[in-house]
Amino acid sequence: MKNLVELYCDVDDFCKVFIPQWQRQRQRQLLADGSRKRRREGHMSISEIMTVVIGFHMSHHRDFKNYYTGYVSVYYKKAFPDLLSYTRFLEMMPRLIVPMCAYFTSLKGKPTGIEFIDSTSLKVCHNIRIPRHKTFDGIAQRGKGTMGWFYGFKLHLVVNYKGEIVAANITTGNVHDTQPVEELAKGLPGTLYGDKGYLSKKLEANLSEKGVKLITTVRKNMKAKAISMWDRVMLSKRFIIETINDQLKNISFIEHSRHRSVHGFTLNLLAGLVAYCLKENKPSLNLTDVERNSMVMA
Repeated sequence: MKNLVELYCDVDDFCKVFIPQWQRQRQRQLLADGSRKRRREGHMSISEIMTVVIGFHMSHHRDFKNYYTGYVSVYYKKAFPDLLSYTRFLEMMPRLIVPMCAYFTSLKGKPTGIEFIDSTSLKVCHNIRIPRHKTFDGIAQRGKGTMGWFYGFKLHLVVNYKGEIVAANITTGNVHDTQPVEELAKGLPGTLYGDKGYLSKKLEANLSEKGVKLITTVRKNMKAKAISMWDRVMLSKRFIIETINDQLKNISFIEHSRHRSVHGFTLNLLAGLVAYCLKENKPSLNLTDVERNSMVMA
């Protein structure tokens, strides 16, 4: 893991390019609306606040307050001399959503011709608390996954064989896995491997027209598909995306039930995805160029 100073250098390099462009665009929008808004610089810069938030998701801490007051404030006070109080820092965090989203986009991996797709549930509360849950009332929905019913959202991911996130989408829990696939697969060359949840002749045909070959496992009551040996091998390697989902939840901490706002949920998810993208040792299939080219040609 990078320490916060190294992480800050990476984030600040991005912010020096993105923030001025973003602020100019916002200013043009305000002028077009006929409104003016005073822009004041805070004591902590956007890049400093982003660094602290991303650092939390890379730290294995499970409580942001203890991380901020017991770790950052103690060991990195000199590196961040204008460190805000914990309460003020929380007030500033919603401002990070747009820069964090842009930063994540800049960190995403490139398609390799061998991609894997899967979804994972993001529960926002325990099932017995659904009637009392208020934060996502009218937004989150009940869904069913391999682990049973849940209340919340789904994160849909496409990753390459290097373990890099190529595309991501978030839907409510009741959305079928096949629905966001065409959007996620835009611009993807080669083959996309998924589980039986992506079985759909219509989807397979639509993707084929766009140059994407969808290969899935089959249900127990179905006849085995006639697919190449390479594709069978790749289907057996789908554990890579399941491992990534596990790391996102248990290391990058993208799922918990203590959200107090939609903004907080969104920022928590984006920061967790960014933290994963910055990992040095990602799950990988370690395919050689010869093996990869053979699989793509097959």
